[in-house]
Amino acid sequence: MFIIANFIEAVARILDIALTVYMWIVIISALITWINPDPYNPIVRFLRGATEPVYRKIRKFIPTYFGGIDIAPLVVIAVIIFLQYFLVNSLHELAVRLRY
Repeated sequence: MFIIANFIEAVARILDIALTVYMWIVIISALITWINPDPYNPIVRFLRGATEPVYRKIRKFIPTYFGGIDIAPLVVIAVIIFLQYFLVNSLHELAVRLRY
């Protein structure tokens, strides 16, 4: 059983790292909108390409523009934090219980 527990623990850690990295991508993307970046800059294009598909899905279900401010990044960050606290912690706990 320890092999399955180690696998689940590894998945939980990788998922936690991926969610943290994506949260920072969302934060940087939101901060970059406060200035007028060059839309042809490869970094700006990567940030927009990585975040806009997720924002689009959220905007389908929730109106995210309030007073000229887009709260889609806040919704994405809230979902990421929820996944880290619920899913990642549940996977860690499952791995610990499988070991004993």
